[in-house]
Parts: sequence; structure tokens; C-alpha cells
Amino acid sequence: MSHEHNAAGASHGNTKQYTIGFILSVLLTVVPFYMVMNNDSFSRGAIVAAITITAVAQVLVQLVYFLHMNSSSEQRWNVIAFIYTILTVAVLLIGSVWIMNYLHSNMMI
Repeated sequence: MSHEHNAAGASHGNTKQYTIGFILSVLLTVVPFYMVMNNDSFSRGAIVAAITITAVAQVLVQLVYFLHMNSSSEQRWNVIAFIYTILTVAVLLIGSVWIMNYLHSNMMI
């Protein structure tokens, strides 16, 4: 009985990729945690910026190293679905804020 590994579109990483992803994830978690715990050493703006930057980097690390999203042909539909999801959420959030701002500006005082 042969064990063929041909899962349609599923590319799996190796131990090296998972280790790199894990180390990056830990670093991207420890850095803002350290900054928050030592908040007297950093300004509030620097802490917020660090949290925001490391959060975006953490999402990218998770997508690349653990979900294996890349520009390869077998991942094309996953990337398209992800981009569509992000755009849909962005439209919903921006539209909601726009509508709430419009309603707020038109309220009678």
C-alpha cells in the first residue's frame, strides 16, 4: 500500500519552517509585552505603535509559516479568498463608521 501525499492545494511545511514561525511568533509576542510591562521606559505612542506593528507582523507570520499562504499556484484560491474576506470586512467597518458619523452629524441638538 503506497502512501501518496497529493492533497489538492495543501502544501505542508517542514520542521524548519514551523520552528522559524514559532520563534518569530514568540518574539512578536514578547516585545510588546515587555514594553507594556515596562511602560515607564517607553512613551504611550511608542507602545501603541509597537503593539500595532507587531500585531500586523504576527498575522503575516501566521499566514505564511502556519497557513502556508504564498504566491504559489496551489495557494492562489486561498489567497484570493483571504483578500476577499479582508475587503469585505473593511467595507463593513468603514461603511458602518461612515453611516454612524453621518447620523451623528445630522442629529438635532
